[in-house]
Amino acid sequence: MWARARALPPVFGLARRLVAGRAMAEGSSAARPARRPKDVPRHVWARERRRSAGTGLAGPNTVYVQVVAAGSRDAGAAVYVFSEFNRYLFNCGEGTQRAMQEHKLKISHLDSIFLSRVAWANVGGLPGMILTLKAMGLQRCVFLGPPKLQNYLKAIRLFPGPLKRMDLAVQLHTEPEYKDETMTVYQIPLTGKPLAAERTLPQSPGASTQGGNSPRGDTGPGSPRAAQQSLEEGKEKESPKETDDEQKCASRHSDLVMAFLCKIHPKKGKFLAAKAQEMGLPVGTPAILPIITALKNGESVTFEGRELFPEELCTPTDPGPVFIVLECPHEGFVDAICENETFRRYQGGLPGNEVALVIHMTPESVLRDSRYQQWLERFGPGTQHLVLNENSSAVHNPRSYKIQTQLNLIHPEIFPLLTTYQSKEEEAVCSMPIVRGECLLKYHFRPQQEWQRDAVTVCDHNAFVSEALDLPDFQTRVKECKESLSALPGNVGAYPEIVFLGTGSAIPMKIRNVSSTLVNTSSTRSLLLDCGEGTFGQLCRHYGEQVDQVLCNIVAVFVSHMHTDHHSGLLNILMERRRAFAALGQAFSPLFLVAPEQIMPWLHEYHNHCEEILGDIRMITSQSLVKGCDNIKPKAKWLVTSLLENYDLAEFQTCEVQHCKNAFACSMIHKSGWKVVYSGDTMPCMALVQMGKNATLLIHEATLEDGMEREAIEKTHSTTSQAIQTGMKMNAEFIMLNHFSQRYAKIPLFSEDFSEKVGIAFDHMRVRFGDFLTIPKLIPPLKALFADDIVEMEERKEKREMRLLKETAIVLDKLTGGENKEAPCQKRKQAKNHQELPNKKLKTVN
Repeated sequence: MWARARALPPVFGLARRLVAGRAMAEGSSAARPARRPKDVPRHVWARERRRSAGTGLAGPNTVYVQVVAAGSRDAGAAVYVFSEFNRYLFNCGEGTQRAMQEHKLKISHLDSIFLSRVAWANVGGLPGMILTLKAMGLQRCVFLGPPKLQNYLKAIRLFPGPLKRMDLAVQLHTEPEYKDETMTVYQIPLTGKPLAAERTLPQSPGASTQGGNSPRGDTGPGSPRAAQQSLEEGKEKESPKETDDEQKCASRHSDLVMAFLCKIHPKKGKFLAAKAQEMGLPVGTPAILPIITALKNGESVTFEGRELFPEELCTPTDPGPVFIVLECPHEGFVDAICENETFRRYQGGLPGNEVALVIHMTPESVLRDSRYQQWLERFGPGTQHLVLNENSSAVHNPRSYKIQTQLNLIHPEIFPLLTTYQSKEEEAVCSMPIVRGECLLKYHFRPQQEWQRDAVTVCDHNAFVSEALDLPDFQTRVKECKESLSALPGNVGAYPEIVFLGTGSAIPMKIRNVSSTLVNTSSTRSLLLDCGEGTFGQLCRHYGEQVDQVLCNIVAVFVSHMHTDHHSGLLNILMERRRAFAALGQAFSPLFLVAPEQIMPWLHEYHNHCEEILGDIRMITSQSLVKGCDNIKPKAKWLVTSLLENYDLAEFQTCEVQHCKNAFACSMIHKSGWKVVYSGDTMPCMALVQMGKNATLLIHEATLEDGMEREAIEKTHSTTSQAIQTGMKMNAEFIMLNHFSQRYAKIPLFSEDFSEKVGIAFDHMRVRFGDFLTIPKLIPPLKALFADDIVEMEERKEKREMRLLKETAIVLDKLTGGENKEAPCQKRKQAKNHQELPNKKLKTVN
C-alpha cells in the first residue's frame, strides 16, 4: 500500500498488521469487532477501519487551519490543519515542536508535513520533530515539498541515532496529487528570479541570505563568500571529490518554492429524518437505508408511486472549500505567482473553484508590490487573506514569559523580564482586507467559515504576578530572601556573565528549551556552549532589539557532541549572525566552531545541497584541544591562537567524557585568572575532574534525580548528587546544575548534597561570579513558587521506590522459593537412591 503514497498516505507502516488483525477477527467471529493491536496508535486504527468500511472520502464535518508560528523573527511561520480524520503541518522551523507541545496540538497525530521551501527557517525544526515522532512509535513519515527536500532528509540521516533508521518518504510535485480522507492537495512549483547581488538582507522569514540566496558578488575580505573560498581552497588537497561537490552545488541554487492548493472533500447533505417521517417514509426500518443513500448521492427516488427529490429531504451538499498556502520569499517570485495558470483558474469565481482562504508567508516588501496586490484582488471579496511575516509581534511561548515574570519577583537581576523582537519595517497598506497572524488564531472551514480568536495567546503580566503573590508562603519567603541578601556585599562584576538559554534535555518543552548557554566574557565578546534547536529564538526573547549586536559579539560556538538537542540550532545562528552583520553595517567575520570532527559531513552535505554555510565557520576539532594532543596542524594552531586572543583567554581545553562516542567537555581559563568548565552530557568522569581542577564555575548536567542511578547509567547521564560530587572533587568554587530531564519541567528535586556552593539553572537566568553567595539563598522562595510541583515529584518518587521494593521482594521470593523447592526434591531423590540400593544388592545375590 505504500507504493500508493498519494491515495493512502498514513505515516505509520502498520497496514499489514492492521489487515492481518482484521482478517483474524473476521475469521473468529463476524459479530465481534476487531481488537486494536497494542502497538498501533488509536487514531491510526480508526483511520484504517474507516477505509475498510468504505467511508474514507465522505468528507469531514470539522476542518480548520490554526497558526502555530505567526512569522515573527524568533518563531518563523507554520500552520496546522485539523480535521477529525487527519492532521497536517505546513512548514516546521525551529521552535515549532515546542509551540505545539505547549499548546497541546498533538504531534503524534500528524499525517503529513508540507514544506514550501528548503530554507532553514522552514525545515530547522524537522530533525527534532522526526525524533519525537519516532519516539512515539512512528515508522514512516510522508513529506511534500521541492526536490531539494530529498537532499535535506538525506543530510539529516548523518545525525547519530534513530534518524538513520527512519523511513522518510518525499512526494514531489511531479507525482500525482496527494489525497486522503480530508482533502486533495496539489503542489504548485514556483521558480523565482534571483535578486540583485547587492541585496544581502533577508526579505521574509528565512529568505534571501537566511534562505540560501547568498550574494555571489560579496567576495571582499572577511565576507562569507571569501571565507568559504579560503576554506574550500584549504580542502582541495585533502578532498579528491571537490569537483563532484562543485557540481552538486548547482542544485543548491535552483530557486524553487512550492505552493499548496488544498481542496477539502465535499460533504454530503444531512438526511432530514423528521420530515421524512411526516411524509410517511419507513424511517427506523431497513427499507429506509437505500432511500437515504440515493438521496444523499443526489439521486431522486420513487417510493410508493411518489418521486422523492434530494432537495426535499436533504440539506444542501457542501462542495468543499479550497485554501492555498503560499510562500513568496521576495519580489523575484512575484511574476511566477501572477502568471501561474493554476492560480488563475481559481481566481475567476467559478462554482467549485472559490478560494476561501489564502495564507501568505510574504514579507512587507512583497505585500507593497503593486503586481502582488493586483493578483490578490483577483480572488474577489469572498476570499480571506492571512499574512504571516516578521511584522508579527505574537508571543508563541506564554508559559516561558509567565515563569520568568514570577521568577523576576524573586530576583530582578538574576531573572530579567523577557522581551520581544519588533520588526522596524513599516506595515504595507493593502487594497484588500488582510488578517495579521497571531499564535493559535483559527480559521474554520467547517461547519461554518469564520475566524476564531478564543485560543489566541496573550501575556497578561499582572495576572502572572497576582498568581505568584497568591501562593502560600511565597511573599514571606521572598521578603526573607531579600532581607538576607541585603547583608551581602553588593559589588558584582559585570563580566564574565553566564546566560542560560536552554536548560532542558532531549526535546524542547514549554518551560525549558534544549541545551544552550551564552558566556559573555566582555561587553563585545560572547561564546555559545552548545546550540540546541531554538537557541536563536531564546536570544530574541532575552535581548529583544539588541539581538543583532549580541549575534555579532558571538565569536565562537562549542558543540559538545552530535546529539540533535545540542547542535541543531547552529545553522540558524550562522544565518542570523550573517544577517546581523549586514544590518549593523559591520565587517563580517566567520565564527570559530569547536566541535567533534564528525559534525563536518553534515555541514558539508547541507552546504552542497541546500544553503551556503561553510563560509561562516572556522573549524577547530574538539579532538585537537585535548591535553597532550600532538598531531595538531599548523593552520589549526593558528586558529586556536586566534580564538584565545579574541577572548583574552590563557587556555581553551577539551576532554573526552563518558556519554556517546566523541562527546567532549570544555574548560576555559581567562588571563585574569577565572576558569569556567562545561561538562556537556556525561556520567561521572575522572577526566573532567582532572581538567576542571580549581574551577571558578562548573556548569554540569544533572539530568536525573537521586535514586535513578540505574537509569543514569543506561542513558549515560548524571544524577544531581553525582554532578555535585564531581564539582566537589575538582574543588570548584561554585556549581550550576543544568540539562534537566523534561520530567522536571519547572524545577528538579533537591538533593541532600545541596550546599552553599550549588545552584539550579533556569532558562534566561543570568549569573555573574558575584552572584555565587546570592543563588543558594533563592532556594526557599523557589520552593514556595513551585511547591505543588515539588509535592507531585516527591509523590512520583515514592511510588517509584515502592514499585522497586515490590519488584525486589518478588525476585527474592522467587530465589528463596526456588531454594526451598530444591531441598525437598534433593531429599526425596536421596531417599529413593537409598531404598533402591539394597534391592539391587538382593538382585545380585539372587
